[in-house]
Formats: sequence, structure tokens, C-alpha cells
Amino acid sequence: MVWKKTTRQTQSEEPLEEYDFQEKPKRYPKKKTLKKEVKEVKEEMNDMTEEEVKKDLKGILNKITIILRKYMDLEEDSYLLIGIWIIGTYFHQSFRSYPYLFFNAMKGSGKSRVLNLITMLSKNGIVLNSLTEAVLFRTKGTLGIDEFEGVGRKGNENLRELLNSAYKKTGKVFRMKKVTGKEGESQEVEEFEVYRPIIMANIWGMDDTLGDRCIQLILEKSVKKRVVKLMEDFEHNFQIMEVVDLISKRVGSCGSFKFLLECTQNWNSFVMDTHTSTTTDSSPTSTTSTTSINNNSILYNKINNIGLLGRDLELFFPLFLISDICGKLDKMLEISVKIVKERKEKDVYESFDVQVYDYISSYKAEGFTRVSNLTEGFRTFAGLEDKEDQWINTRWFGKAIKRLKLIKEKKRSNGMLVVLDIDKAKEKIKIFKEPETEEEIPIEKIGGQNKLE
Repeated sequence: MVWKKTTRQTQSEEPLEEYDFQEKPKRYPKKKTLKKEVKEVKEEMNDMTEEEVKKDLKGILNKITIILRKYMDLEEDSYLLIGIWIIGTYFHQSFRSYPYLFFNAMKGSGKSRVLNLITMLSKNGIVLNSLTEAVLFRTKGTLGIDEFEGVGRKGNENLRELLNSAYKKTGKVFRMKKVTGKEGESQEVEEFEVYRPIIMANIWGMDDTLGDRCIQLILEKSVKKRVVKLMEDFEHNFQIMEVVDLISKRVGSCGSFKFLLECTQNWNSFVMDTHTSTTTDSSPTSTTSTTSINNNSILYNKINNIGLLGRDLELFFPLFLISDICGKLDKMLEISVKIVKERKEKDVYESFDVQVYDYISSYKAEGFTRVSNLTEGFRTFAGLEDKEDQWINTRWFGKAIKRLKLIKEKKRSNGMLVVLDIDKAKEKIKIFKEPETEEEIPIEKIGGQNKLE
């Protein structure tokens, strides 16, 4: 089959890149059949080198982003992010954790279409409107959860706990299973792994705990006619089937990739070598580890230099490795910095605990201060109206500064008086708020190989 790249443009809209065929396309099986064939292949460790995988994935990523642009109207950066995430579903067993993808969708924005398309392109993808515990841990593959609001209802506590752990390989579920043998019936323990790629969408957002495991994107209602007039022909679309067939045959039947596992494992050695002073009693790094670090030094230094920490680094790290294979690492680093910065700014305004840190860090008075006066000052600082959020009262604020350990001393004298730990508040707010005096690292310098001390 001969591919010919063409450009089509409609009035007042940007060009759309598509594929035309110079001969009648061959028929591809429905994805259900294709996925069933892939699923039956036993997943094993794959010894393909990074260079071998690179040859396939660069072209596959380009085809995926073309399909996404055809059916979805998103910010420009989102197409690359989603494309990398989709490819990563075929490699996710190579990572210790894999981020959830969450769309905070406006009404009528096409969230069901987005879920259906992304799961169709992902490894063994399915979309469910009603999710139970058993379905979550007894099925495999990429899971799309539509109408996600139902997960927060009363009675779904166990389901939420499983979702909170399913982004990481450490999540396990144990159930007792009845077995029949020569000696009669008995019970044995059955183990399930809940780790899997998950994409979710709803209108009202999600709780902070689960949201902390997600990369969140905003899905707005599109006004582009060439997008909203298209029907969902995903199961019979030969472009989609071509991509799924190609990636499934090359890497889809594999479990873990050796070079990705080694790259992930040796990151810790790189961090220790970079951020720990050399001492006489430091443990020697193995020859194999040293060789791997040297081979990935450019990759490691680029990731290190953007300054992501903790959960943010954990979520984006798999996407960095996949984007590096696809030749898009620098752009993915830029996107991650932007997303994390926007989320931190949002947390400052939406999380009252963060606002307490912010308020106390800017507090000028020294010595004992009445908690009632602090509460009034905080309500003004947070921009709360007189009758708004009455639960944020003196009792709540007193518990908040105690929970956050911002009290140096306290005493009672016609009410509670406290001495605040302002220095601690100033240190804590740096975690959530971009420092105003510190110069940001220019994106164009991300590629530098200088180690951060």
C-alpha cells in the first residue's frame, strides 16, 4: 500500500493533515478481534534495543497525533501528551508507576468521544460507565471510565481505595477462592494486580487524593464544524486499525522492555551520584550501572534540570522515557513544566491548607496573637464574604495551624493565643508557590547537561 500525505483546508480553519490511498485500502479486522489475538499472546520480557523500538515509534506517534487532531479539538500541547500516553500503555509494565489521564470536561464537550478514541488506540482498551471493584482488578488493559462522578458516591469507598493504588505496581488485591481436590473443598488465596493505565472524564472534577495521581487536561466545547460533525467510526476506521495493528505486532504482545527497566532503575544511582557529596564510605556503583548512566547521561540531566520532584516526577517520568524514544523529549519536558506550574498556581487558590501557609508566611506580627484575630485576617486574605464558608471559623483555623504544626507556643487568656512559626510557613509555601525572586529556568536551556548541585 502506498501512503500519500495530503493537506485539506476548510474555510476559517487550519489545515488538516490526512492520508489518502492510491489504491483501495485493505480491510482490517475490528479492534475487538485484533485485541483478542494480542491478549492471548503471553507477555514476556523483551530484549529489543532502544534503537530498534525507535524506528517504529517515531512514525507511529505521528500517525496517532494526526488521528487525534481529526476527531478532537484541544490545546496544541495536548496532542503530543496524549499520543505519548497512548504509546506508553503498550510499555506500562516496564514502569513502576504510570499516570492516570483525566479530562475535566465541559457539558457537551465530547468527553465520551475522547474516551472512546483514546482507548481504541491504547493497549486492550475498554470504556465503562459503571465500574465495580471486581471489574477493576479482574480485567486487564487500558480502562476508560466515563461518567466518573459515580465513583464518589457513598458505598464506593473500596473502589476509590483501589483506584488510588492502581497507578502503581505495588497495588495488590487478595481474594479467597474455593477449590475442589481429592480431599474435598478448601480455600486458597488468589492474588490480583490492579496496576493498569486508566483514563477518566467528568464534569465536576475529582477529589485531591485521586487527582494527585492524574495528569489533568481541560476539555472545552468545540466550535469547529469539521470536528463536531464527524461521526465516531473508530471500530471500522482503517487509519486507526492500521496504527493499532502496527504497534500491536511490533510491541503490543510484550510485557516489559529490558532497556526501559534498566533506565528506570539506574535513575536512582544517577540522583545519588549527582546530589550526594562523595565520601570515603560511599557504596561503589556497579560497572553495569555506570555504563547505563553514561549512556543515558543526556536524558537524565535534561530530566534533572527541570526540577520536578516527588509525585510530579513520578507521574511524568514514564512519559519522558517514551518521548525520548520518539524524539520528542525536549517538548515533553516543556509541557510537564507548564502543567505542574499551572497546577501549583491552582492549588494555591483552591487548597485552604496552602492558603494558610501563604497567609502565615506573610504575617508580620511577633509574639502571642489571638486565634480569633488570625481567623478574621485569614478570611479577609482568602477573599471570603461575611456569610461565605462559615465553617472556616476560629475553631477550624486553630485546628489547621495545629495540624500544619505552625504553632511555637500557646496559652489561654480570654481565648487561645499562639506564637506562629512564620519561618516554617515560608519554607512550606515554596513547595506550592513559584518563588517571585527566583529566576525561572529558560525552556531552551533544559537540554543542558550541567548537573544541579
